[in-house]
Amino acid sequence: MKSKRRSDYEMNVDEVKLAVQKINDMRDDDEAAHGNEDDLHRSVLRAIAEGSPVAQELAKEALKTLDIDFSRWCA
Repeated sequence: MKSKRRSDYEMNVDEVKLAVQKINDMRDDDEAAHGNEDDLHRSVLRAIAEGSPVAQELAKEALKTLDIDFSRWCA
């Protein structure tokens, strides 16, 4: 979920839900799904570190990617 945003602090729950859905939609492409999952988790962690007022909700939604069935591996 790399994007040019004002800051990850301003990330909202709907953006995370959309990213989770995108990852689910690409679950047949393990590499793309895994890369997008990593990007999303990094963005959410940054938002939390920057003091997002909806940090818990962001984390809760982002962790839903762990329930999506695709292979996670590193070369």
